Amino acid sequence: MNAADGAMPGLSARFDRRRLLALVRKESLQALRDPSTLLIAFALPVVLLFLFAYAVSLDARHVRIGVVVESPAPSAQSLANAFAATSALDVRFAHDRREVADQVVAGALRGFVVIPQDFEQRLAAGGTRPLVQVITDGSQPNTANFVANYAQGVVQTWRTGKVDAPQASVALEPRYWFNPELESRRALVPGAIAIIMTIIGTMLTALVVAREWERGTMEAVLSTPASVVEILIGKLLPYFVLGMLSTIAAAALAVWVFGVPMRGSLLALLVLSAVFMLPALGQGLLISALARNQFLAAQIALFSGFLPAFMLSGFLFEIDAMPAPIRALTRLIPARYFVSSLKTVFLAGDLWGVFLPNMLAMGAIGVAFLLLAKRATRKNLEA
Repeated sequence: MNAADGAMPGLSARFDRRRLLALVRKESLQALRDPSTLLIAFALPVVLLFLFAYAVSLDARHVRIGVVVESPAPSAQSLANAFAATSALDVRFAHDRREVADQVVAGALRGFVVIPQDFEQRLAAGGTRPLVQVITDGSQPNTANFVANYAQGVVQTWRTGKVDAPQASVALEPRYWFNPELESRRALVPGAIAIIMTIIGTMLTALVVAREWERGTMEAVLSTPASVVEILIGKLLPYFVLGMLSTIAAAALAVWVFGVPMRGSLLALLVLSAVFMLPALGQGLLISALARNQFLAAQIALFSGFLPAFMLSGFLFEIDAMPAPIRALTRLIPARYFVSSLKTVFLAGDLWGVFLPNMLAMGAIGVAFLLLAKRATRKNLEA
């Protein structure tokens, strides 16, 4: 009798709790004895969190620009000093634009501001002529826009203080909700937890189960009286627990090491993470059922799990800025809903009106992956 023949009765076998516990124990021991599994579950999250917290930053600070002061007038010197006084810019002064143009080409400067020789005449003429010229490095569009807009703001602020004008009756004071300091770390670290959970759930599960197919131990498990449902649950539970433990550790690092506030509750974080683990683990199981080779499973998990979560979840790139077909595609990415929920629970609090639609979407995608994984495993069993 071959493995497939022995497995056929198991397909209709009655659910047995003792068999399930035995399978869970077997998978847990295998996970604990595998150093690579423990490294991915506990060491990789720490490394990735440190990288996203310190190496990746969307904050525009100390941007290097040049200020070319062609005019010797006191007002021109006053404006140049206004540029030097800003904390967001690292200013290098020059008297000829040729001194800084080569530095922009070389990437040493992100742009430069020219205060022209006829600055006094331009200032006296009012708003008929621009006061300064702003040249930026367009190879980095975001930084170029920041330099241009910030330079215009410096000039306007300086001009308002320079001209004797009555005080405005209404003062505008901007307020930023959820992240008053506008620190990108506070948005990146919660999103990084979603990327970490995707790696643990999808890639780790796909690799571990594919390894069993390679070694032939999966056929031995399938030949037992255990049903397909028992086998799949037995595979999922240990990695579900690993994922939840990794989430708790990552949240502790985010709060106590990286200074990210957690305005929501730990219960909300755990519930959201538990729901997200369903599509992550289900996708990993489906990949392993279709690709019984570790290398192929890793490649599929990378291109179908990690990269979409990184690129299309709103972690780094705004979904609203994407083309309509791509925005529609992001609705199939579970990490999209998890990133949004994590940012909410960390920065805003327990807003279940936001959580519940995201949980329903993640749960629906997870059920679809698990049903497909069950079907693919039964086909492999009956082959």
